[in-house]
Amino acid sequence: MNGNDSTPAPLADVAQNAEAMARYLASMQRVLLDMGANLEILLREARIHCRNTSVEGDRWYHARMRAMPVEKALKDVLRNVNSLTAGLEKSAYKRRAHDEAVVNTGRTRKEKALEKAQKRQPITSAPNAGQDGDTGGNADYGVPTSIYDLGKKRSA
Repeated sequence: MNGNDSTPAPLADVAQNAEAMARYLASMQRVLLDMGANLEILLREARIHCRNTSVEGDRWYHARMRAMPVEKALKDVLRNVNSLTAGLEKSAYKRRAHDEAVVNTGRTRKEKALEKAQKRQPITSAPNAGQDGDTGGNADYGVPTSIYDLGKKRSA
């Protein structure tokens, strides 16, 4: 939005919705694929015409050499169109991944805040505090933690 203009940007609503953006990019991709198909036909026809155009005194390869820059230019355009279509598809996936990352970031921040709050709260009472000869001073000296520890003696 421009400071002086009160109308929203033309594709602002499309950019805000991942599904709408995917539909828009898919329609653009269809147009580019159609253009690519037409360019392939044009390349084939230009190759046939340019390679068959010979001048008196040409050797067999002269017409082909003159046609190479035209063919190369069209091949470059085709390569760019193909990379554009791949880029549009990638953009749609990245846009959807952005929405998922935003949702997941909020969720992980809430989880981390909850964990942090739980760490800050002091432990009010230990489950075995003051029972069965617990000395309370050191956690190593107390009741056995399992039945396998019953026969073992701990020394200081």
